[in-house]
Amino acid sequence: MERREIEEKVRQLLIEDIEVDEGNIFPEARLKEDLGIDSLDYVDIVVLINEHFGFKIRQEELKGVNTFAKFCDYIESKVN
Repeated sequence: MERREIEEKVRQLLIEDIEVDEGNIFPEARLKEDLGIDSLDYVDIVVLINEHFGFKIRQEELKGVNTFAKFCDYIESKVN
């Protein structure tokens, strides 16, 4: 899967399922501070990533993953 496809799919999931404002999503956007993703949203994101990308997020692997770009990097490393 190409990086562009991953970014677009993650963007769609955040907008449609987590109700993040599309205008707030940019590569350096911080997940908590800029996108407003809280601990309950993370639970939903784990389920959505499993459904759409076919792998389960491991909490310990998300250390340092704090921006939209880093989150997409993480997904890309798992699907490719």
